[in-house]
Amino acid sequence: MTPRSQRADLDLAGRALGGSVRGVSDDLFAPVESLLLPGTPVHDPATFGPRGKIYDGWESRRRRTPGEDWAIVALGIPGELHEVVVDTAFFRGNYPPEITVEAARVEQDVDPVDSSVAWTVVVPRSPCGGNTENVYPVDDPAIYTHVRLVIHPDGGVARMRVRGIAVPDPRLLGGRIDLASLQHGGDIADCSDMFYSDARNALMPGEARTMGEGWENKRRRGGGNDYLVVTFAGPARLAWLDIDTTFFVGNAPGEVVVSARSPDGEWVEVLGRTRTRTDMHNRFRLPDLVADAVRVDVFPDGGMARLHVYGELTSATLSTLLERWHADDSEVW
Repeated sequence: MTPRSQRADLDLAGRALGGSVRGVSDDLFAPVESLLLPGTPVHDPATFGPRGKIYDGWESRRRRTPGEDWAIVALGIPGELHEVVVDTAFFRGNYPPEITVEAARVEQDVDPVDSSVAWTVVVPRSPCGGNTENVYPVDDPAIYTHVRLVIHPDGGVARMRVRGIAVPDPRLLGGRIDLASLQHGGDIADCSDMFYSDARNALMPGEARTMGEGWENKRRRGGGNDYLVVTFAGPARLAWLDIDTTFFVGNAPGEVVVSARSPDGEWVEVLGRTRTRTDMHNRFRLPDLVADAVRVDVFPDGGMARLHVYGELTSATLSTLLERWHADDSEVW
């Protein structure tokens, strides 16, 4: 399995993973939900509304009393934070000169706005520039579920990205689950080509709404074939697999081969070369074996909207994940 420290970071707060705003002090000028929108901010200098200039981001009013403004975001997946990006694109005369980022770990039924929540400073009060991506490293191995962006004293922020490694709540991982899902600890360990879109799109929660929300490689003009390798949260017993080619009408794979990796590192073919069909769910039973990763070879190329690998994490895997989860904050959890 690829060590967590070697995996590329996810935007744990992104809307695609289920991130959401849980509270805000003020967003009179521009809605705080824009903080988590995908894509880069846009700007039209000529657009004005009844409350002033329209910005693609979050903007609070000019503060006339002591204090500062803040926004609380629930991460789509709990995780270990590595950096926070505060993007002030197009905020030139109304950006916050300083920011602080705090994080907390709370149960789902607790309101993070509640004054009893214990917040930990993960980015101390720091300068913030206007019309730029401000990147703040985080050196804290703890697992968090929420972050609070504090802007001193007020102003506008276009986007916030909270990058890190997903650490899903293992109490929700028992029974049959989609082992490949990012929400359940799956991730891309290797991929032959991501010319059109990121292979991680295939592991996102929910259904793809367009072809652009899946994984698509370029047209292969030479020999060989494209592939992706997906690791699980740990060893698991396989059940079945779904190669979802929804919206891939003329660019789905012609055929696929699926291999699984045993915990001792040996690869075994679990689905021989098989034809796949376009714009549909291609479902296949898998042998009853324990594996910690799968490799999907597509022939000769082609993409997919989603890849689902269903099975159950072993009891040993769940015990290991629970130990890591509780080790950070056993008093609360």
